[in-house]
Order: sequence, then structure tokens, then C-alpha cells
Amino acid sequence: MTAVDRYRNEIVKGPIIKTLLWLGFPLMLVQLVNVSYNVADAFWLSRYSDVAMAVPRQAWPPYMLFNAFNMAISTANMALLSQYVGARRYEEASNVASKFFTVALTTSFAFGLTYFSLRHLLFYYVIRTPPEIFDDVMSYSGIISVDLMLSGLTITYSTILQSVGDTRTPAVVEGFSALLNIIWDPFLILGIPPFPRMGAAGAALATVISRLSGVVALIYLTKRKFPELRILPTKNINKLWVLRNIRIGGPVFVFYSSNSLAFMLQNALINSFGVIVAAAFAIGFIVMDLADAIIWGLTMPVAIMVGQNLGAGNIRRSREVAYKSLLTIASLTALGALLVFLVRTQLISLFTSDAAIFNEALVFLETFVFSLPFFTMFFVGMSVGRGSGHTTIPTILGAIRLWGFRIGLGYFLAYMIGLQSYGVWLAMALSNAVGGLGSVAWIKFGKWAKPVIK
Repeated sequence: MTAVDRYRNEIVKGPIIKTLLWLGFPLMLVQLVNVSYNVADAFWLSRYSDVAMAVPRQAWPPYMLFNAFNMAISTANMALLSQYVGARRYEEASNVASKFFTVALTTSFAFGLTYFSLRHLLFYYVIRTPPEIFDDVMSYSGIISVDLMLSGLTITYSTILQSVGDTRTPAVVEGFSALLNIIWDPFLILGIPPFPRMGAAGAALATVISRLSGVVALIYLTKRKFPELRILPTKNINKLWVLRNIRIGGPVFVFYSSNSLAFMLQNALINSFGVIVAAAFAIGFIVMDLADAIIWGLTMPVAIMVGQNLGAGNIRRSREVAYKSLLTIASLTALGALLVFLVRTQLISLFTSDAAIFNEALVFLETFVFSLPFFTMFFVGMSVGRGSGHTTIPTILGAIRLWGFRIGLGYFLAYMIGLQSYGVWLAMALSNAVGGLGSVAWIKFGKWAKPVIK
């Protein structure tokens, strides 16, 4: 029995909750580790200046926009690879992986260069970054564009490994990469000799160094663990593969790109209230990221399990995976949200001593934190769509959640009703509730439980 067979048998035959946690725990750990270096960035940037921690939060929405294509083809190829593995068609899985690798490598460099070239336009005219941090944002985003070039390879190899059922190798590599980032941060941000004091640019450089190390490790370990998966550059990008990527990944591309645009406009809305609110938002989302790590880590295996079970013809089991995962992960997230609420003042105090920033971050957390279980439900719906290859309805729900509620309702409550920044926070919480309840209805009544491979 090959290594791929061993992983596949556990996913299509093992106990659902046990398998979910077996696959999800490493991914949850890697997200917690990733959050840890975001926390480290914020902590050391707060020692550099009171508002420097807001810099990465300004830069990431356009980064997400230019990374949307790779996220879309990752979703499409997650569905294809997991279903081919579930059907034991490993040669076809290798062909798909090679096409995925070739396209992701090419587009990552193209989008990285585009981000670098357009960043001034985006931050000055679209996001309207506060002038107090504009120069830092430009420096940070210029360096982080290199990270965008590397991220396509990280996404490719992580997706291939996860499609097989190996969530531990990407977790270990991400953990190693994040640890390097944390180690480099104080040296590059604060200028511990012999390094210069770089501030936000130092945080970006630490990210790039750690990302490059992770890419090298992922490529090596994939070849070593799964030699039966031959991942090579190829010119054979055939029509069938392209059409499947458009059909499965197209809605996801719309989702991620519209999300990114929505987050840019959301940042512009938040920035309209000044740098204090922007800094408070950055702190609030650092704290939220701790809970999000659990959500992302445990929902990703849903896509793997749904995909492989559909590929194996286990239609009833794929629905059971969706139902049990929804209940389990939402319950765990509710406990995490309660924990964050109980220690909210201590968490905020780690990042600021400024009373105005502290109070605004506190309002944000108290308004937003208990919407997280609904956010989990929405993410489970997204994962069911990715694993099954039926991504249109989750994409529509995502657009309503962001554009209708976070942007439209946020602007209405903030400016038309006069709630100011609180209106933005309230709209964000309501958007999670709408997205979550809509996803539950789709999982229950939607026609997603059928494979996309022939």
C-alpha cells in the first residue's frame, strides 16, 4: 500500500470527527503559529511607534487581491486532486499537480510585479491610508510584493499535500517558517545590532526571509514523501483542465477578489475616522486572528474529506461530514470567542498604552467577538463548496456578506445614522451572522453532493 493509499483509506473510512481533528489539528496549529508571527509583528511594531502596528493591516487587502487567482486555482485543484486520490487515479492526480504548479509559478511572479507597480495608486487614492503611516505602508508593501511572488509556490505544495490527506507536513513547515519570522522581527524592526532600525520594512523583510525558507522545505519534503506524485513544469495545459479551473475556481476568484476590494473599501471607511481608529482596528483583528486560526484550521479538512468521499462515491458520508463538522467547529469557536471576551482587556493592553486606541479596540472586540461562531458556519460552507467543486452559492453568500453588509450597511450606519466607527463594527458582526446562517441553509438543502470528475 502506498503512502497516498494510507491517507486516502483513513479519510473515506475512518470515524468522521476523529478524522476531522486528525487532519485539522496540524492546520490549526500552523494557523496559530502564523498568527503568532502576526502578533509578534504587531508587538514589536508597537514598540517602534504607537501606530506602526496598523501598517500591515493596510497592506494586506491589495495583497489578497493580487493573490486571488492563486487562491482560486488552489480551490479548483483541491477539488480535482482530492477526488482523483479518492478514486485512486494517481497518474491523473500527478498530471493535475504539474499543471497547477506551472500556472501558479508563472502568475505569482506576474502579480507580485503588478502589486509593486500599483501600490502607490492603491494606498493613496483607494485605501486612503492616513498620512502618519503612508511612507511606512509604501516601504512595507514594496518588500512584501516579493512575498507575493513566493506565496504561489507555498499555496501549490500545501494544497497538493493537503489533498492527499497530509496536513502535518505543511503545518511543520509553516511552523518552522513562522518561528524564523518571530526570531527576525526584533532584529529588523528595532535595529538590534548589527542590523539597522527598519520599522515596518523590517517586519516585511522578516516575512520574506521566512517564506523563502518554507518554500524550499515544502518542495523537498513533497518529493521525498510522495515520489508517486510527479510534479514537474509542463506545457500541457489542456482545455479540459482550464475549463474545470474556470468552472470551479471562477466563483472563488470572484469571491477572493471582491473580498479584497471590499476590505480595501472597508479600510478606507475605517481610515476616514483617523489613525486612532485604524490602529484600534489593527489591534482588534490581531486578537480576532487567534480565534480565526481555529476556524481556518478545522474547516480546511472539511474540503479534503468531502472531496475524497465524493470521489470514492460515498455521497451519504460526504453529507454526514458536512453536518458533523458544522456542529463541532461552531461549538469550539463559541468557546474560543468566550475566552477572548473574558481576557479582552489584557490582550489589548499588550499592544497599546494609549487610552484612545485602547477604548476603540475594546468597543470593536465587544461588538464583534460573539459573531465568530457564525463566521465558522460560513467557512464550513466555503469548505464544502471547495471539496465538492460547487463554489457558486458560497461565493454569492460571501459577496452579500461583504458588499451588502460590511460596506453598504457599514457606511449607512456610520454616516447616515451617525454611529461613526461603532456602525462599522456592528455591520461587520451582522455580516458574519448573515453569511453563517445562509451557509447552514445551503449545506442542508443545496445540491452540492455530487463529484465534478468523470
